Amino acid sequence: MKEYHFFSKIQGGSIVIIVSSHAYQGKSIYSYKPVVKLTIDLGKYADTPTKDIEGFNETIQELLPGLEKHCCCMGYEGGFIERLKEGTYLAHVIEHIALELQVILGYDIRFGKTRETGEKGIYNIIYGYENEYAGIEAGRLAFGIIEGILAGELPDINKRLKEIRKICIATDFGVSTSAIVNEAQGKNIPVIRLGNGSILQLGYGKYQKRIEATLTENSSCVSVDIACNKELTKSILSEYGIPVPEGKVFKNEQEALEYCEKIGYPVVVKPNYGSHGKGVSINLRNPQEVLEAYKIVREYEDTVLVEKYVKGSYYRVLVVGDEVVAASHRISAHVTGDGASTLRELIKRENSNPMRGEGHEKPLTKIIIDKVVEQYLKKRNLYLEDIPSAGEIVYLRENDNLSTGGVAIDVTDEVHDQNRKLIAQAARIIGLDVAGVDICAVDISNPLTETGGAVIEINAAPGIRMHHYPYRGSSRNVAGAIVNMLFPEGSKSRIPIVSVTGTNGKTTTSRMIAHIIRHMGHTVGMASTSGIYVNEELIKHGDNTGPISARTVLMDRRVEYAVLETARGGLVNRGLGYDMADVGIVTNITEDHLGIDEINTLEDLAYVKSLVAEAVRQNGYAVLNADDQYCLNIRERIKSNIILFSLSADNEEVKNHILNGGIAIYSDGSCIFINKGGVELPFIEIKVIPATMNGILRHNIGNSMAAIAGAIGLGIPIESIIAGLSTFKGDSDNNPGRFNIHDINGIRVILDYGHNIDGYRVVIDSLKQMKSGRLIGIIGVPGDRTDSSTITIGNMCGNCFDRLYIKEDRDRRGRESGEIAALLEKGCRKGSIKPSEIFTELAEEKALEKAYLDAVPGDIVIVFFEEYQLLMDVIERIKAGQLKNQQIIA
Repeated sequence: MKEYHFFSKIQGGSIVIIVSSHAYQGKSIYSYKPVVKLTIDLGKYADTPTKDIEGFNETIQELLPGLEKHCCCMGYEGGFIERLKEGTYLAHVIEHIALELQVILGYDIRFGKTRETGEKGIYNIIYGYENEYAGIEAGRLAFGIIEGILAGELPDINKRLKEIRKICIATDFGVSTSAIVNEAQGKNIPVIRLGNGSILQLGYGKYQKRIEATLTENSSCVSVDIACNKELTKSILSEYGIPVPEGKVFKNEQEALEYCEKIGYPVVVKPNYGSHGKGVSINLRNPQEVLEAYKIVREYEDTVLVEKYVKGSYYRVLVVGDEVVAASHRISAHVTGDGASTLRELIKRENSNPMRGEGHEKPLTKIIIDKVVEQYLKKRNLYLEDIPSAGEIVYLRENDNLSTGGVAIDVTDEVHDQNRKLIAQAARIIGLDVAGVDICAVDISNPLTETGGAVIEINAAPGIRMHHYPYRGSSRNVAGAIVNMLFPEGSKSRIPIVSVTGTNGKTTTSRMIAHIIRHMGHTVGMASTSGIYVNEELIKHGDNTGPISARTVLMDRRVEYAVLETARGGLVNRGLGYDMADVGIVTNITEDHLGIDEINTLEDLAYVKSLVAEAVRQNGYAVLNADDQYCLNIRERIKSNIILFSLSADNEEVKNHILNGGIAIYSDGSCIFINKGGVELPFIEIKVIPATMNGILRHNIGNSMAAIAGAIGLGIPIESIIAGLSTFKGDSDNNPGRFNIHDINGIRVILDYGHNIDGYRVVIDSLKQMKSGRLIGIIGVPGDRTDSSTITIGNMCGNCFDRLYIKEDRDRRGRESGEIAALLEKGCRKGSIKPSEIFTELAEEKALEKAYLDAVPGDIVIVFFEEYQLLMDVIERIKAGQLKNQQIIA
């Protein structure tokens, strides 16, 4: 996801539009396909329908006549125009303009929706895109058009579209890459685009294969370098008896001319390292032509290859693996005269063919007029201003590359079997698993060795559009052959993915599942609030619960299983970083982060988090907390199997689920059971799971059940799940920052990441069971919590703790210093704690130092921390006896 911000204002204040734009690349809460989200403020036009803006409807239809085909909600062409006449709002118009502009740019985009937010005049506009730049710029230009109509100063739409299109051509997939993407996705192989070019990752984790255009990772750099060196390629092939044209590389004109005299005319002159037919001159018959061709080559490079001309037609034969999968007869760029138009005009007319585009964007490439064309025409006593007779075919160059405007006719079925073997052998000798072998032969249906044909060169990363979209003949699914070679029948392309979300418990649940899998001997990639890990190796520190972190895990070749903690912020602002999971877990949905990103209610929050449960493959499993009604409410959107878990065996939803043949995990307080379709089995005793502290930490009983359900969804054997959970401890090694207890001189210091109402509640419940001396709390909450929830947390703590230290996070998230502390103190004073036992120390490390020095053996000191390592450093100093009273006083 990329985020853009821009501000636009019409002079005179007629309209103000503040715009934020998000581009979602994968599944999001708005769509399962890539979309742009624009948030706009209509200002004074919030209540003004289009029919009441003089001349607006007529102007917009005149500027963009394609809008007449938009169906809108009416379901038929012309529906949007009807809405205009009835009167719709400008946000809705912007949506349709953005869609229409993308259609003009060549993208078939039809999805869009516009919804007013909770604030008057503030709208979210959601619409699809294929090219991210085009999607964003279409929205920007849509604003410009609206502004222009209202201000009477219309932008130059065509000029701006041309500018956008130029960048789109550079960032769009070419025909070859698109074919491979479509083929992979059709086979349910996930695709990740690496960067903005044509490098793709097909598959996830250990099963991935990377490919750039048609160059696969299986071809070594050495093999590619050999193929790029035409002289070296021919030398190697010649040693194997493969027929190649006689030739040599020169850096001196005179030596090149002498060599031409030696081998005899006609000859070919071309760059030794060139590609796409650039600088190639064929069938040169005298020294003057050679010198002119030599100069052309030197414009590209300083190594000039001179070859003996081989008579015949030119063919491109595509080898995948050890097989010839396609062959094309290539015909050089040409035009057909009409008796009235010049060659230049005919070329321009042919270039207007919608099948022709810039570079590799379309099946055919526009014909380029360059020095090679001019030289070739001159050799035939022709000029660009000549007028060919009607029906006369005029070839523009001898080079037949599609990249210079040539066309291709499919001849796959005509290739002689002996030629197939020879050509496949040539690709194998060079070391390419995908190769475009260029052949010159009188007739490819006869053996090259009998007709004097030859292998001209071998191309790494050959284009395949000529085979998919031949000028004439059958289309050949070369992309399918390439994908099948990379992923043979029965091979895997995906690793198991577990995605975990929820208000609380998602980190612990993720760690438990990762621990179970590691304990089995597998390599786990985990993205979490504490960092990205591959097994126990920390790859990246910090909060990594969004799509970029997920992609990082899925891009690692070592990873056999992916466990992805997926937080609210990433879901709202970026979407998912994977296509489908095998297991999606929702631990619970309680009050947290409300009032942010238009998530104002628990229903809103449930809708956001339900994406994790929805994006599960059909035979996978969604795991839901049956003790949470908001979790249960999302069941209707789930298409996969469902596993419910509950802290109670008497949960009615669990009972009904079991009656319907479902799987459920529940507890009776001492044991966790699994029940599938009415068959109950004791799974594991709670006291065997160290993280539950013999059942004191009830929230970790719930997390254990969620982990068990997730592991069952993955198909992990029961004995492996038990072995993993029984060795997962609630310490700083296995579960850092989650109720970690440090015994120091009879004082128990606990670090916990509780940061919302439910997080505090479960910790407080556990502390009450552990209490022997005083409970000393160091409390704080992030600044983006609501005032009411902050006060509630303060009240909860005021009713539980004997002494409190109020601190604040370093990242105040927009709050003033002391603001959150004041709210917490207000809540604390509503509780039963004595006011004299409430202290404020905004720096959490200083608060811990003070609390520890105030504690006596038997007391419990707990810190609801922001920066884990900062507090661990304090604890290490305490253990080392380095904490002195005078340090605190100072």
